[in-house]
Parts: sequence; C-alpha cells; structure tokens
Amino acid sequence: MFLASPITFPNLGITVDPNPVAFTVFGKSIYWYGIIIAAGFLLAVLYMMHRAKDFGITQDDVLDMVLWAVPIGVICARAYYCIFYWELYRDDPISVFYIWEGGLAIYGGIIGGALTLLVVAKVKKIPATVLLDLAAMAVIIGQFCGRWGNFMNREAHGAVTDCFLKMGLVEANGEVVYYHPTFLYESAWNLIGFIGLHIYSKRRKFDGEMFLLYMAWYGLGRAWIEGLR
Repeated sequence: MFLASPITFPNLGITVDPNPVAFTVFGKSIYWYGIIIAAGFLLAVLYMMHRAKDFGITQDDVLDMVLWAVPIGVICARAYYCIFYWELYRDDPISVFYIWEGGLAIYGGIIGGALTLLVVAKVKKIPATVLLDLAAMAVIIGQFCGRWGNFMNREAHGAVTDCFLKMGLVEANGEVVYYHPTFLYESAWNLIGFIGLHIYSKRRKFDGEMFLLYMAWYGLGRAWIEGLR
C-alpha cells in the first residue's frame, strides 16, 4: 500500500501529488477513479453515436446496444474477478455485491458485453460484426482513459525498475521505490491503437475487421505490459 504522497518521474523532472478523492457530497467521497471511468464511457458513447452512420446503423441502435451491454458487462466483469479471486470473498460471500469497493476484470466485461451485443444484433437484425467493429473502437477509448484512474489511485504499476520512465511511489515505511508506470504504457498503447483504428476504419475491407484488429493490437500490448508487472 502506498501513501497519498507525491508521485515522481525523476528523469522527466515531474512531481505530482494527486488526491484520489475529487470532492465530497454530503460526506460521501467522490473519487477521481470513478470520474475518469465515467468520462471514458461518455467519450466512447459519443464516438459511437458520431460514427454510427459510417457503419450503416442508427444512433438508436447504438443506444440500444449500450443500454444492454454496459450493465451486463459490469456484472460479468465483477463475476469474473470474484471467481478468480474467490479467496477474498470466501469468508463473506455477501461482499461479492460490494462493487463500490472495487474488483472488476476487463476480460469479464468484454466477454459479457460481446455476448450481449450478439443478442442485440440478432434481435435488431443487424450484422453482429458491424456492432463488434464499432464497439471495439469505443472500448479502446475507455481503456486509454481509464488507466489514468489507476494513476490517481497509485495502482496497476509494474515491477521495480531503473528505466528512464521510472515512477517513484512512497511506501508505508516512507521509502521511495521506483516502478514501471505500466498504467502509462497501456494508456499510450491504447491511444495509438485508437488513432490507427479510427484512420483505418474509413477504408476497412470487411465487417468484423476492426474488431479483429483491436483484439490483435490490445492483445499484443497486454502481453508485453503484463510481462512488466
């Protein structure tokens, strides 16, 4: 656990001291993590609405997909996390429902959202590959935004390192330890991926191509970054 104290990037001459809590409402803390995730979600939805016509669907189709896929995706993300970290909930199973305490797995969310998307496509008689293409480009927006929530919480960093981009965190004993800023690596990787997908999507060759490219790009980056954790 790290203290809420300055985060340093010594080789860049940067020192910041973000407070995980943005503000309070009636004594309830509102965290930057949630605000950043919400902002990423909003940007993703606005992007899909803007590009809907380019993919041959309507904005109503996008909203129908979002209204079903998001809550089911969250449920699946929570279920995936709890299954793989059951030891955290075994003694108090009801805590599985305490989603506000954290614990969501991106893989579960993507699986749940994708399955829901397939059902929506069938009901609305839209090619599923079209929705997958547009959704993939929205997901990567949320991913490059969301990693900055990890930064605010001083989490999702990598292993101890002495690389140029090393990030200094203050441990409970007051010692500064330098880690790989993997949140930054993944955010930058996904931003580059989004820009590339956006440009290429205007001359895509077949439905489903953007989804496959997203999976390849994200998978490659995740494999590399996970190796640094």
